[in-house]
Amino acid sequence: MKMVPQSNYKHMKSLFTLLLCLSVLLSISEPIKHQVSPKKYEATWSSLTQHPYPKWFRDAKFGIYFHWGIYSVPAFGSEWYPHWMYIDTLVWGSQYFDHHVKTYGTPDKFGYKDFIPMFKAEKFNADEWASLFRRSGARFAGPVAEHADGFSMWDSKLNPWNAKNMGPKRDILGELESAIRKQGMKFIATFHHSWEWGWYPTWDAKTDCANPEYAGLYGPKVLPGAFDYKNPNPAPSLEWFQLWKNKMIEVINRYHPDLIYLDSRISFIPDSIRRNFLAWYYNEGLKRKSEVSVSYKVGEMEKNSAILDLEKGTMANILESPWMVDATIDDLSWSYNLHPKYKTAQQLIDYLITVVSKNGQLLLDIPPRPDGTIPDEVQTILLDMGAWLSVNGEAIYSTRPWTQYGEGPTPDGQGDFNDKIPAYTSKDLRFTTKSDTLYVISMALPTNQNIQITSFPGDKYQMKAIELVGTNQKLKFTQDLLGIRVELPKILPSKYGVSLRILGLKKK
Repeated sequence: MKMVPQSNYKHMKSLFTLLLCLSVLLSISEPIKHQVSPKKYEATWSSLTQHPYPKWFRDAKFGIYFHWGIYSVPAFGSEWYPHWMYIDTLVWGSQYFDHHVKTYGTPDKFGYKDFIPMFKAEKFNADEWASLFRRSGARFAGPVAEHADGFSMWDSKLNPWNAKNMGPKRDILGELESAIRKQGMKFIATFHHSWEWGWYPTWDAKTDCANPEYAGLYGPKVLPGAFDYKNPNPAPSLEWFQLWKNKMIEVINRYHPDLIYLDSRISFIPDSIRRNFLAWYYNEGLKRKSEVSVSYKVGEMEKNSAILDLEKGTMANILESPWMVDATIDDLSWSYNLHPKYKTAQQLIDYLITVVSKNGQLLLDIPPRPDGTIPDEVQTILLDMGAWLSVNGEAIYSTRPWTQYGEGPTPDGQGDFNDKIPAYTSKDLRFTTKSDTLYVISMALPTNQNIQITSFPGDKYQMKAIELVGTNQKLKFTQDLLGIRVELPKILPSKYGVSLRILGLKKK
């Protein structure tokens, strides 16, 4: 998982977002915004909150992105390796530091920059990746454009430390943008570079980070307080803030992503710069007649100005406005790790179902190897998800939430950093709608050839028919004061739970 600094760092990412979630997310109720774009957006929150949620985003439901970069080379711990490898005084840091010294040498002799030639991506094939994503059922996909390590994954004119100049010596974003669009998917780019200020110990002469020759990667010389989460001391210069914005503008101008994902720690970016970036991007979308948007973490943008994104969690209930969650396929890391702990296809399908039932979209992170290959286990999981969606996608894609997200005895996790997926049963059901059809999706295969739905007692609801999605087979059912009991055929169309199509449901 994403590593979080110890308590003597005030920037504690998970604590900050978790506290916000407890006070905001679980009681939040956002109205659906007026869905007509203005002719031009002004750099004011009142104007930006008029920006509609893209229909493609509301319909897509499932996307894939990937933490792939220099940090994939050591394949130890997580994508926070470039930060922790320099720190030998904290519990987490010392694990990375000790591993680094034992494996590569001390950070003054072998710094993070020295991993760059080892990141060759020699087996990377963007078309193969995009084909896999499409077969997994994803409707949008894209890379981490720049992580907190300061290395750009595109042919950047602003940052010479990039994948075209060094390492792979290829325009990774450009190749992926072309391949993903050829598969009919929307293209996204994610940015985590708000973490770069103070990320490296440029104040420590015992590391290569203090060498001004490498300031383009490691940043200017600052004091330890620069890594404070919300109130860095010293604060970044205006030049640094402008570079933060201009890197994204460069990517938008060259690759035209449909969605820009912003990681946390943007609350210390001046409000005017955030507003000006959003207005510029939204106006570019109007010029190109393209539905674009930005995602943000809790509390870091004005509500309704962009898409709210949770990290590794879910909502307690249906949120009226569309939202997104980004989560990992590997419970231990966002980037490639030699000793992963992958979620199962069943867990991820259940996660997708429950997120969609609450008006959300799932953005799933996968960890490619530094050579550009995707682990076989990851491919198998993705293809299993795709197989399920090929049968049950009707109950997922282009749906909207019902009046309640579902029923069942097993509680979901709530808020950020709470993606431990429970062992759902066939009594755990989720609801979605499309037009006048209600879908009921079981979170596990029924063990006794029937599904009991308690939300539709006979004294309150009636319906015309119930069909099995994937077969169009009409099913026998009985209805009484306890709800509906649906009889299933012996042979089911999918192995990870089934979907029912309820036609003509209405209140009596």
